[in-house]
Amino acid sequence: MEATIATSTSKRRMAKLKRWDAFITGHLFISPWLIGFLLLTLYPMVQSLYYSFTDYSLLEEASWVGLRNYEKIFTVDTRFYQSVKVTFLYVLGSVPLRLVAALFIAMLLAKSIRGMSAYRTAIYFPSLIGGSIAVSLLWKNIFGKEGYINQVLDLFGINGTGWINNPNTALGTLVLLVVWQFGSAMVIFLAGLKQIPQDLYEASNVDGAGKIRQFFNITLPMLSPTIYFNIVMGIIGAFQMFTPAMIITQGGPMNSTYVYALYLYERAFSQLQMGYASSLAWIMLIIIAASTSIIFVTSKYWVFYESEKEEK
Repeated sequence: MEATIATSTSKRRMAKLKRWDAFITGHLFISPWLIGFLLLTLYPMVQSLYYSFTDYSLLEEASWVGLRNYEKIFTVDTRFYQSVKVTFLYVLGSVPLRLVAALFIAMLLAKSIRGMSAYRTAIYFPSLIGGSIAVSLLWKNIFGKEGYINQVLDLFGINGTGWINNPNTALGTLVLLVVWQFGSAMVIFLAGLKQIPQDLYEASNVDGAGKIRQFFNITLPMLSPTIYFNIVMGIIGAFQMFTPAMIITQGGPMNSTYVYALYLYERAFSQLQMGYASSLAWIMLIIIAASTSIIFVTSKYWVFYESEKEEK
């Protein structure tokens, strides 16, 4: 009996040692990422949260002011509301158009024809350079008063406007820029289209369904998880748009492209109000979290998961 108890105790001790070894080994493997997360993400976030309750200018020590920064933002700062308005207009314009363009091109590229790989690479290429300064300068040359668009219009006797200098069209040029860079969403849609069972389309053909009916009754429902993912990522990216507004329009004309990230940048690095800018950053985090939460809560009404159907 005692031998049996000793053997059982020894086995439990060995199992505990193995679990501990696995725990240590696992954390050693993820330690580079863990250290980077703690030092480059978590610590700056906590520090930013602290600075949001202080008056901090980078040149002097931070002094605690409590909720004064947030009170000033919501009660006095009219530029805050202007930047929020412009940013929401940009998000509402760019995200849907980018998704529509990405899905349309993905459906064209899903066809099996000769040389399709080269077409996919060429179409995806603009997204590789992202929202870089070079692309922003190129866009400025295209839509400027003497830009390429107006030079083409002149050939047809049309007197073009300064697209980036007109308050009615400046924000639209920035929307077109992000729509043009639809490559990442397109690749995700393309992968989703490849996962749709072809027998669904074959069965619908037998039932006499046309292409439009197949799109709305098969393609969109089966792609809804992919659409959901692209919407969330698109919203997060659109709220943080900065480089095109900074390089192409500098927030003008008449603050028509004065997006939130540009206002935050000016407060932090032009006016050296780092504490105030930290408050703005946390407000933007809350806005993004609220926006994505709305998409998450409503997703149960329009996102279809095949696994859920199998469980039912």
